[in-house]
Amino acid sequence: MMNGMTARPSPSDQMRLPLQRDLPGGAAGFVVSDCNRAAVEALAEWPGLIGGVAALHGPEGCGKSRLGQVWAERVGAVALHGAEAALIDPLELEGRPVLLDRARAVDDETLFHLINLAQAPGGALLLISREPPSAWSTALPDLRSRLDAVRTVAVEAPDDAVLAAMLEARFAERGIRPARDVIPYLLRRIDRSAAAAERVVERLDAMHRPVTRALARAVVEGGGEGGDLFG
Repeated sequence: MMNGMTARPSPSDQMRLPLQRDLPGGAAGFVVSDCNRAAVEALAEWPGLIGGVAALHGPEGCGKSRLGQVWAERVGAVALHGAEAALIDPLELEGRPVLLDRARAVDDETLFHLINLAQAPGGALLLISREPPSAWSTALPDLRSRLDAVRTVAVEAPDDAVLAAMLEARFAERGIRPARDVIPYLLRRIDRSAAAAERVVERLDAMHRPVTRALARAVVEGGGEGGDLFG
């Protein structure tokens, strides 16, 4: 006790509430590394004046959707998600750039129309999916030829720099300051995906204890039964 006041408990002594905060918009917090550099560079000035269609593909949790969102905010694109694209009047998209995440879930006819619209002045279409468009099946010969011609760029599974940034962001969202050796420890032991980073931080937060390497080890070694933390 000092000056008649009771000392406040340190943040690590307080019970953390499961607070969630949105990530900053735009490119803030997006880490460019070897696993995504080719995609970042490919989208840096695209679509420019030409327009057309491009695709980002890669494994789940590699950050391709986030990169697509950064692009959409930069160019003012209409953002569509999976099958909801079929609910939009194509005329509303004419002459506008479009981001289509989960593009593989879109029916052939809708996808065919969107690709055609991307050829109009001012138009562009960025497809996001796990597999490249050339690997998608379709019964429409005209769509097949268009998919085979799409410019594609791969986004690889997160490397250490990107996965560390994902973990740091998840900890920050929950107001957690892990010990300095926690993130290096986790990098060697969890699956390389955004989902795995989210799950391990959630489990650590649920312990309501200071996040040390010992706690991380206990959570990781006890959390592999479902196979969702390990590659």
